[in-house]
Amino acid sequence: MSESWIVGINPVEGALANDASRVRELLVDIATAQRNARIKELVDQARAHHIPVHHRPREQLDKLAGQARHQGIVALYEPPPMTHEDQLAGLIGRDGLETLVLVLDGVTDPHNLGACLRSAAAAKATAVIVPKDRAVGLTPVVRRASAGGADRVPLVAVTNLARTLRELKDAGVWITGLAGDTETSVYDVDFRGPVALVLGSEGEGMRRLTRELCDFVAMIPMPGAMESLNVSVAAGVVLFEALRQRGARR
Repeated sequence: MSESWIVGINPVEGALANDASRVRELLVDIATAQRNARIKELVDQARAHHIPVHHRPREQLDKLAGQARHQGIVALYEPPPMTHEDQLAGLIGRDGLETLVLVLDGVTDPHNLGACLRSAAAAKATAVIVPKDRAVGLTPVVRRASAGGADRVPLVAVTNLARTLRELKDAGVWITGLAGDTETSVYDVDFRGPVALVLGSEGEGMRRLTRELCDFVAMIPMPGAMESLNVSVAAGVVLFEALRQRGARR
């Protein structure tokens, strides 16, 4: 995978904390660095790892960042390959009864995927699973939006999502899909034990076969005048409901 620029304090912090060997260099706006303690700390961390640090004019960072807010720091990064689907069984075996998997059936917006990764990392999820086709992968925009979450939770791209769901069931993982057209509340589903939480795409929701493979289908109660939540918000709600039921011990 080719190198790309990581933009902003949180993404750069995540890369240095979790995979510093893949950070090739840091570029900082010296004026911002002089008054920002967090950037100074990141520069010290980079130098401790023998990563070159260069001061550059803000205009150069603006050009590298494009529309993103760089906050005075960018890093040239060689992303690792996404976790291979053959490794998923090992991740499930490692977490056992504490398995907590987030499955995203066709999320195409990189900001949504990034936000889901951020929530999954905060919940210490076992993995996030996405299909290889008709879904966004681990792009620089996703990495920025994850605010370091992409470095903390395995993202597994699978060739056949239905087959993967069957394999999860065979491994003893209970699967709950989220949809708005059901009477069952997520607050009435037992999320203790190994579970996978499935959310569909931004517009279409879960595909038919995906839904049929779920053990339960539940909705997030919304007494307000809204029909649905953004997929990343819904992911955060259900992930932390699972943690609440488990006593937030993860």
